[in-house]
Amino acid sequence: MPAERKALRYGHSEGHTDVCFDDTGRYIVTCGSDGDVRIWEGLDDDDPKSINVGERAYSVALKNGKLVTAVSNNTVQLHTFPEGDPDGILTRFTTNANHVTFNGDGSRVAAGSSDFMVKIVEVSDSSQQKTLRGHQAPILSVAFDPKDEFLGSSSCDGSVAVWKIDDQVQVVSWNVLQKSSDVSNAKSLCRLAWQPGFGKLLAVPADKSVQLYERNSWNNVSRLSDDFIAQPVNVVAWSPCGKFLAAATIGGFIVVWDVDTKQCIERQKHEKGYTVCGLSWHPSGGQIVYTDTEGCLGLLDGVAASSPQHGSKNNEVGISMGNYDDLFDEDDDGHLAEDLSENGLAANTVTGGGNEDDEDDDLMPSTGRPRNRGAFLDDDDDTSVGRANDGRVGTPLPSVPCPAVSQPRYEGPMPTPPQKPFQPGSTPVHLMHRFLVWNSVGIVRGYNDEQDNAVDVEFHDTSVHHAMHLTNTLGHTMADMSQEAVLLACEGTDELASKIQCLHFSSWDTNKEWMVDLPKEENAKALCLGQGWAAVATSALLVRIFSIGGLQREIFSLPGPAVCMAGHGQQLLIAYHRGTGFDGEQALGVQLLQFGQKKRQVIHGEPLPLSQKSYLSWMGFSAEGTPCFVDSEGTVRMLNRSLGNTWTPVCSTRESCKGTSDHYWVVGVHENPQQLRCIPCKGSRFPPTLPRPAVAILPFKLPFCQTATEKGHMEEQYWRSLLFQNHLDFLSSSGYEIDEEARSKGQKEQQELLMKMFALSCKLERELRCMELAELMTHSVVTLAIRYATRSHRMALAQRLGELALEKATAQHEEDHEDDEEQSELPSTSKEGRVNPFKVSASNPSGLSAQPRATNVLDSMTPSSRKPLSLGISGGKQSKEPALKPLVPRPKSKVTQGIIMVTLLQMNCPKIARKNLEPATEEPYFSPALHLSVPFSSRPKTGFQLWLEENRKRILADKPDLDETDIIKEAMSLFRALSAEDRLSWTERAKGQSGGTADLKKRKRREENVEEKRNELQENSTKKTKTVDTSARLSAFAFNKT
Repeated sequence: MPAERKALRYGHSEGHTDVCFDDTGRYIVTCGSDGDVRIWEGLDDDDPKSINVGERAYSVALKNGKLVTAVSNNTVQLHTFPEGDPDGILTRFTTNANHVTFNGDGSRVAAGSSDFMVKIVEVSDSSQQKTLRGHQAPILSVAFDPKDEFLGSSSCDGSVAVWKIDDQVQVVSWNVLQKSSDVSNAKSLCRLAWQPGFGKLLAVPADKSVQLYERNSWNNVSRLSDDFIAQPVNVVAWSPCGKFLAAATIGGFIVVWDVDTKQCIERQKHEKGYTVCGLSWHPSGGQIVYTDTEGCLGLLDGVAASSPQHGSKNNEVGISMGNYDDLFDEDDDGHLAEDLSENGLAANTVTGGGNEDDEDDDLMPSTGRPRNRGAFLDDDDDTSVGRANDGRVGTPLPSVPCPAVSQPRYEGPMPTPPQKPFQPGSTPVHLMHRFLVWNSVGIVRGYNDEQDNAVDVEFHDTSVHHAMHLTNTLGHTMADMSQEAVLLACEGTDELASKIQCLHFSSWDTNKEWMVDLPKEENAKALCLGQGWAAVATSALLVRIFSIGGLQREIFSLPGPAVCMAGHGQQLLIAYHRGTGFDGEQALGVQLLQFGQKKRQVIHGEPLPLSQKSYLSWMGFSAEGTPCFVDSEGTVRMLNRSLGNTWTPVCSTRESCKGTSDHYWVVGVHENPQQLRCIPCKGSRFPPTLPRPAVAILPFKLPFCQTATEKGHMEEQYWRSLLFQNHLDFLSSSGYEIDEEARSKGQKEQQELLMKMFALSCKLERELRCMELAELMTHSVVTLAIRYATRSHRMALAQRLGELALEKATAQHEEDHEDDEEQSELPSTSKEGRVNPFKVSASNPSGLSAQPRATNVLDSMTPSSRKPLSLGISGGKQSKEPALKPLVPRPKSKVTQGIIMVTLLQMNCPKIARKNLEPATEEPYFSPALHLSVPFSSRPKTGFQLWLEENRKRILADKPDLDETDIIKEAMSLFRALSAEDRLSWTERAKGQSGGTADLKKRKRREENVEEKRNELQENSTKKTKTVDTSARLSAFAFNKT
């Protein structure tokens, strides 16, 4: 009867945890990565006591009312139990302590640390310490011998050692673990455990089994394993009676063995498959508590309750049928009938054959049938556990029934067959008529039938090259084509090596073909073409780079077998197997390399994010050079360079399929215009060669939430527009002139969407959302947002937007000033002679080709002679407007009032009056003159303003080329250079002149002008009273050029 598995409950935050029982078994004590130690009065305790011991707690142990923890501050702390009061620090390390444990009587604590040391500390006097040195890597676990004579330890250096405590020397060491650099990278925690009582055996988790080593002789006397275990064993724990051994694995499996019989009596699987990192038996047995790496706490009840009870060897052996029934479930009835006779007694006994060397004697149970070797492996040493050895050789053993166990069934994840390599845009190799490649340049078809074995090359644009018909005598199965060449490859045979053939049709040379033989037993698996180079991935896990003329260039290794490759310009994209996938998942990695003058690796083998239970079906570049791929579920993902080279899903072809068996076969991706070019396949995953399939165009759509609503639709449009503008930044940073008209058009579209979402948020009274949208806007569009918020009578929002606009104006001015300084510091260099590698002109002096080329996105680009500008998240700068700082810093509330007042005047004044307010359309919305004329007209002059009026001519005489902004900056620097007394005197002079009659008359005239303008505003507002909706307002003023 299997144990009852209680439901998991939340214990700690995600991360490493540990667990133990108290001496009485009343309390369960856990610790976790949240730094808390929790004391539970049972699994159902909804309010456990919590003790914070530090930032992280790695291990906990409890004995005699003392609670010891290994904490992330490099200390081993002591607390009282169950009060939880701090009781001092036992010891310190130079780095984290990873594991702690008590000895049998609770007088000592052993701790292992990442500084390679093990310390044994007396609890009563922490100054009494012993240090064990010898491991060459961080310590994983420590375990006291029940007799307090030896200490076991495991380490990341792959060894398990036994130490003589008194002598502080290493007695024995076994290299049974996989080496690692740190505990976080260890394949297993390798928690050791000594058999209770006399410590006869030391249990060591070693890969997928548990090794048992005998005390004193230190021989490996037994190995416990089970077919149920599919991943490495992480922790082990002995039952208090020393008869049963429990083990938990990385994959969440928990098994319990009867050590005497080597039989697995309990198999349980973690309900969520998390790694079990903490395991402990109840002091009275029957229960096992465990914790996992997700912070959950679980319990198994009734463990080994129905296991066969073994007495001494003098006990009677007769066992009734009823006692056996509890050992098996209904699936084992067939085995039970074979083992038991009608009267319920053992049908057969093991008799000694008188031969001491009978090696199979230990593997024959009382039934006369061989035991299940999958459950355990015995050594032939006479000291093996469970062997009846009373000194007599050949004496018949008592007939102890050993119940048969059904063949264990593996219930864990199954490995997925690795995906075979393929060429993007190709159909399966077994077809007689197939596409070797279909891309944006052309089509390569292969025919292999009784009549012909040939390859046809067709170009979408015949101006690139005329169609070609090639005899396929070598049996080429892979191909790629570009505007320079056609690359073909075939796998090797017993007689012939694998060959690479290139037809360089754009060469001015008369020899337009070259061929290379790969080394023996090395076959081509994938290939691609770039601008001026070709790449081939081989079965030897190598990538070989060739020049387009046949020169061998770089060669490097891949971490796994290649799946496919793609090239574009100077970029090389490689997908390969980075490991074995499980449950239908493919474990693929991806590398992105960039050639050219500065060779670098952009993506360093990160996992390729495929849909669940899918495989890679297409990989390549967009026409603009952005990496993309498609999986078998029809999800198209594009590289987002602006978000740390992450992959963003941009389309799902399954949404456009009419039937479940229909698919789209992708042949190309375009970012401007946004098009996914693919071929619809009815009831198939790939198209036939004849009749010629028609290409369909699918739109892109990011998987945003609630795209049916106006808000969700505009959000999807905005972020998709940003994503598909990233290639402009990449091309600009690569040194090419980009289409500024297309960039400005995209930025205008993004700002329009932001303004529409702003208006919608205002209408829904979502002012915080309005501010979030304003953060994405440019300075000029924020001004429009202020005008809209003012008209909507949201003055608090308008005030905050005014502050944001001032910040953006200041930041924009500083960026412009820095750019000007950098441009002035850059030496003038001539870029004559630099040729765009994406464009080969007929008038090219090198004479690469005399034929017109096919139209390509990058053909119209020329190298940029200026520093490339980077786009921000708001879509970049719309225009470089000069922004001047106010002469005198003033409170934000006053500045904002001035901005709102000027905005109101600009909104409501007639055009004639607006011209008076705006001297030129090229000036900024917020100029210092406007700031000072409206809200600050009644303020007296400052000392700096008075000093500037008198010294302006001197500054211009020294530096006549300065504009108004630079004059103010220069004046401020000179004014600051004055002594404190001089600055104070100028301030006093300004105060003295503030009461002059001339200034009073000027202020009075200004106030009268403002009053007249306000009266005009009121008259205009009474004449026109129209009610318009949100869309009409936007169209009326949002993007009206003033």
